[in-house]
Amino acid sequence: MQSLGPCLAALTEGLEDGLIAALIISDGGSTDGVGALADAAGAKFISGPAGRGQQLGAGAAESRSAWMLFLHADTILAPGWSIAVRKHIASSANKAGYFQLKLEAPGLAARIIAGGANLRSRWFGLPYGDQGLLISRALYDEIGGYPAQSLMEDVAIVRRLRGRLAAMPAIAATSAARYQRDGWLRRPARNLWLLSRYLLGADPEKLAAAYRASSAN
Repeated sequence: MQSLGPCLAALTEGLEDGLIAALIISDGGSTDGVGALADAAGAKFISGPAGRGQQLGAGAAESRSAWMLFLHADTILAPGWSIAVRKHIASSANKAGYFQLKLEAPGLAARIIAGGANLRSRWFGLPYGDQGLLISRALYDEIGGYPAQSLMEDVAIVRRLRGRLAAMPAIAATSAARYQRDGWLRRPARNLWLLSRYLLGADPEKLAAAYRASSAN
């Protein structure tokens, strides 16, 4: 919950200018008081089974808006993001949009990893969930939305959007805690290993179990 407050605070500019019609916080059964924080922020709070794909799908099911912006709780949008979103909506109705990644940590390693993620997104059409996803309801429904899986749900949905993705000129800053904990080389290597296995057809639930086990070590 520690990161959710700054995430919500960054959305204020979208609320103030009427861009955001509703905030929906989809939780996977946490017990850290996130419901109270959602209530204080004026957000609708829903709780269901753990698993990011399930949670994102549940949030989408509650939305009544023509456009939806999906964010992880530890993602903080830089000031001016709403301008980029408005421009995308006005000019790219048939495409989904994503932000430019920045890791919240000093030093060269953080810049290299974020830069690599942005190049991967541009060259291969594979932005991850920590870069956010702006998508119209019509396009979301057309491609079948987020799959109900616990890992690689972000990869699954952007693969369905091949050719219909556009980078937005705004920054999404996300926590670097996982890289600082696991190592600046080890963490990207593990992510690449999981992605490769997934693209080769591995069961995402088995990958999620392996991911949780490795994170616990």
